Amino acid sequence: MTGGRWRDRCVAAAGLTVIWMFLWGSFTPLTFTGGLIVAVIVLIVFPLPPVTYAGRVRPYGLLKFAVRFLRDLVVASAQVALLAFRVGHVPRSAIIAVSLRCPSDMNLTLTAEALSLVPGSLIVDVDRRRGILYVHVLGVSSPEEADRFRDGVLDLEGRIIEAFGSRAERRVIEEISA
Repeated sequence: MTGGRWRDRCVAAAGLTVIWMFLWGSFTPLTFTGGLIVAVIVLIVFPLPPVTYAGRVRPYGLLKFAVRFLRDLVVASAQVALLAFRVGHVPRSAIIAVSLRCPSDMNLTLTAEALSLVPGSLIVDVDRRRGILYVHVLGVSSPEEADRFRDGVLDLEGRIIEAFGSRAERRVIEEISA
């Protein structure tokens, strides 16, 4: 096993141990030891696949992503609240397949997480091999609205790649956008 793989496992074990201690609500040597033992067992029984990250964090892209994400969060929350309190209206929904342009594991995960955190959308399935996210969307009642949502997801993917992506991923996004 490589040094990077050992480092990743140690970080995962430390994270799981901290979560264990938070769940127990006490920070004692016994809780720490018990959490560490459980973390090691979990990592042996359920080994994590290796995750490669060829990109780097770009502060300007991260700022753009964060500002737009917060805006999307506020707007979507208001839209869902309006749908919830509309009397006599049954909101329509759809499951939309979105093919990501850069379907790396990291990009799939970050896009899916950001999408699921915004009210009104939820990832129901992922085709990892083909790079497709299946998203349940609230308030979609026409093919045009579904296309707008799909374009929004691809825009989100572009912002994530701008903030965290590798040069190759950024080049793919730039070529497709041009």
